[in-house]
Amino acid sequence: MPRSRRAARRGTGSARASSPGSEEEAGSEVLSHCSSASESASPADEAPGSEAASEQGQEEEIEDRLKEHMDNLLDKSAKARQAALQSLRLALASKTLPEFLLERRLTLTDSLEKCLKKGKGEEQALAGTVLTLLCLQMGSGPEGEEVFRSLKPLLISVLTDSTASPGARQSCATALGMCCYIAAADLEDLVSCLSCLEGIFSPPSTGEGGSAPAQHGPLHCSALQSWSLLLTICPPSHLRNILDNHWLQLPPLLTSSSVALRILAGETIALLFELAQDLEEDLCHQDTEFLCTQLKVLATESNKYRAKTDRRRQRSIFRDILRFIESGEYQEETIRFGLECMYLDSWARQRTYQAFKEVLGSGIHHHLQNNELLREIFGLGPPLVLDAAALKASKVSRFEKHLYNSAAFKARTKARSRVRDKRADVL
Repeated sequence: MPRSRRAARRGTGSARASSPGSEEEAGSEVLSHCSSASESASPADEAPGSEAASEQGQEEEIEDRLKEHMDNLLDKSAKARQAALQSLRLALASKTLPEFLLERRLTLTDSLEKCLKKGKGEEQALAGTVLTLLCLQMGSGPEGEEVFRSLKPLLISVLTDSTASPGARQSCATALGMCCYIAAADLEDLVSCLSCLEGIFSPPSTGEGGSAPAQHGPLHCSALQSWSLLLTICPPSHLRNILDNHWLQLPPLLTSSSVALRILAGETIALLFELAQDLEEDLCHQDTEFLCTQLKVLATESNKYRAKTDRRRQRSIFRDILRFIESGEYQEETIRFGLECMYLDSWARQRTYQAFKEVLGSGIHHHLQNNELLREIFGLGPPLVLDAAALKASKVSRFEKHLYNSAAFKARTKARSRVRDKRADVL
């Protein structure tokens, strides 16, 4: 598949931002705890030369620690290997290290292959995540392709192995989709990955009855998320085949007992309608009216046996899905990071952003600022180069934040008080 075609589709590729994960502090600790002594000195008190030397020493200490973690991947102790994988996961998610990893990608790939082959459960799951982050750091060039091609058969093997742990299979489903999205150069790779993922989340045949919803879990969600991510880079010819023959497998998932899977299925249906519009294809079908009825039920559901937060989240998202299918309106969202922002103005961009955020966690903002691959995918241009003065000027003091929050709290209280007064008058 031509790279320019993939990049163009990725640029059009839409998400609902969630609260940042709690791993940001842990990631920064992995990268900086070995250099706490160098951080004790105030940068303002140091000369430019000494400050540069301090930063260089800090980088060297970080790299030494990462080398140690990579060596520990070959340790005989499964516990030591898991600890090394966890440290590498946090480090690669919170910092961009392309040059360091480029020199060691073959060694790291071999170690991850052994963890996937010989490890069990948690070790395999962590290895799949670290592999995804390695591919993300390498980018879509020959190095990323090499990583993907070498471990693709093993990822498929673990994913389709019913005896493997659910966590390992889930991690491999995410890794297969993400690595294929980033580094697959041939249509054959894309089609085989789509087929494998579809076999995981597709509902069973009608002859097996309606017991499927109770069996859905995180594995099905990861497979569907990866499958829908790959749809955003499908060439028109294969996409038309999916629109003609495969999209009707999604509506049955709307009845799943899993809230996460119901929402993912709804968002994927909206994505397919959007892709059909881009191709000027008509997705209308004799069951489309019944589909809209299903979406309306999910957008207004108030069953007490579901958690209140799940009901609220489901109603909000399915209202957006229904509005898009009926009128083509999409609820745009703004993602801010550093001094920049980007707009999620389509279901394709939502799916792309959400997939990367799932892997990077709170490190998504750092990668949006510094990772050339992500900046290319979202059309952000080269990374901004800011000097220390510009960064200092952009920061808001704690006192200014306090004043802003206080003013916002007062305004919000007044607005709510007026609404309460109106309700009282009605009563």
